Amino acid sequence: MAEPVLNVNALTKRYGEREALHEVSFDVRAGELVAVVGPNGAGKTTLLSIIAGAQSASGGSVSGAAVAEGAGRIGWAPQQPALYSKLTVRENLRLFARLEDVSDGDAAVARMLEQTGLSERADERVQSLSGGNRQRVNVALGLLADPRVLALDEPSSALDPRQRARLWEFIAALAQRGTSVLFSTHHLAEVRRYATRAIVLADGEVLFDGAPGELMGANDDDLEAAFLRLLEERGHL
Repeated sequence: MAEPVLNVNALTKRYGEREALHEVSFDVRAGELVAVVGPNGAGKTTLLSIIAGAQSASGGSVSGAAVAEGAGRIGWAPQQPALYSKLTVRENLRLFARLEDVSDGDAAVARMLEQTGLSERADERVQSLSGGNRQRVNVALGLLADPRVLALDEPSSALDPRQRARLWEFIAALAQRGTSVLFSTHHLAEVRRYATRAIVLADGEVLFDGAPGELMGANDDDLEAAFLRLLEERGHL
């Protein structure tokens, strides 16, 4: 088995007396599509933002090849896109390439426009784009530094079914090229269809880490029912 590109070890996050994450541990290998699922307040966004370096942990560590290679090697696309609506797609990408200190910004922008299928919309203002295309730009920002790992927080939450399908086609292609993708979602159908692994969080603790099929079991084809049953059995429902 390939060496992990990301190691999450006993990650803990406290906000005063509240513990949002409690000793969360797992590894991620190249090309894995890992879904992080759980009820509201489970710690999903906190976990992904710490992995991406957007906030610090209270304890534990994030390590591995993706981290050792330096800043920018873990891409981050938060649920609320940090886009400048009056700038064009190309201008947004150029701005963030400078902020990320990408060595060849023009080449990175050209690569992202091609990979995201936004070349024809490069000179359109972001405010004129559909929700699906805005989300593509958001993901592109996280990929500018050519990261080994990409963290996505609820990437399809505001998209219609057609936009969602196109976004997942793009994300799946990233994984096929070797990028590891961690994503949070409330759409369990996405987990079953696209994820190679599912990590179930509840109250900041890992309840399950494995293939979606393992969670469903041999006689259960309903991932949502299996998810709810797990929460109930572990006292989180």
